[in-house]
Amino acid sequence: MSAPFSWIKPHPWGVEVVPAGAFIDPARAVDKALVTHGHADHARGGHGETFATPETLAIMELRYRTGAADDAGEIPHKAMPVEYGETIRLPGGVDATYIPAGHVLGSSQILLEHAGERVVITGDYKRRADPTCAPFEVTPCDIFITEATFGLPLFTHPPIGEEMGKLLSALEGNPEGSVLVGAYALGKAQRVIAELRAAGHTDPIYLHGAMEKMCRLYEEHGVDLGELKLVSDHSKDDMAGSIVIAPPSALNDRWSRRLPNPVTAMASGWMRVRGRARQRGVELPLIISDHADWNELTDTIRQVNPIETWITHGREEALLRWCELNQRRARALAMVGREEEDEG
Repeated sequence: MSAPFSWIKPHPWGVEVVPAGAFIDPARAVDKALVTHGHADHARGGHGETFATPETLAIMELRYRTGAADDAGEIPHKAMPVEYGETIRLPGGVDATYIPAGHVLGSSQILLEHAGERVVITGDYKRRADPTCAPFEVTPCDIFITEATFGLPLFTHPPIGEEMGKLLSALEGNPEGSVLVGAYALGKAQRVIAELRAAGHTDPIYLHGAMEKMCRLYEEHGVDLGELKLVSDHSKDDMAGSIVIAPPSALNDRWSRRLPNPVTAMASGWMRVRGRARQRGVELPLIISDHADWNELTDTIRQVNPIETWITHGREEALLRWCELNQRRARALAMVGREEEDEG
């Protein structure tokens, strides 16, 4: 009889599902990849088969076709869509079920079942409500593989309503100017727009050209973002009193000179660290994260209640120590290429 959980094997570049000949979010091209979501540190191109939700496959196709991914890979050779709640049978008698992760559109946890054992790989996840994606679902298991992007006690994300209030107050205080919000192109930008709509902001929102195609993809998948306009199609006078969404790299770029007297803002969980805001020249830090904060990470581990927790890509040591102090078995995985700074 094989040792418990010997069928799941972590490597620095991906988690291997040994009987199936498959890998979860591999950082290199493989024959069979199970992908949790569309960010480039998880979704690489060039695989023989890519299993992911329809939304994630659409995001991958768009990013690789437009060259927007960090890793200039190829569109998957064979896209294998898996709906939420659907269980697929992989070679070697492994069942895989895709479960919402609440991170971005189409993001998933993957429940793997084999030989009576259950492993959940979360990819990236958050626990806050988000109008742009399905909410995280707690799934009991034996081994829980969790991210730890914000795995330090100092990271506690404020309610999203507070951050939207700051943004709208800044706009109200600059009626002849604009507020320029730096936001990651996949997930963060769409969430900021949707949360502004939920807060009652119905005016047109202006986009940097790099944001348009991903926003339109979200709309095609049923996410209402309201009226969006391109900065390039309008004058400074048109944009007076407006919110503009752009990649973080555009905040201090020559591109921003076309905006009327912009107040620079940045939407990221990293804005909790004041030095990062100062470093970027951000006037209005908005602590808006698409990852779980410290309390949500520890609460999730309690709720899932696994036999063992595996911790990856982030502040692994602090969460590992928390598990030890709470008599929970845990280990840290040394995964490579698992963080995009602005995506926090």
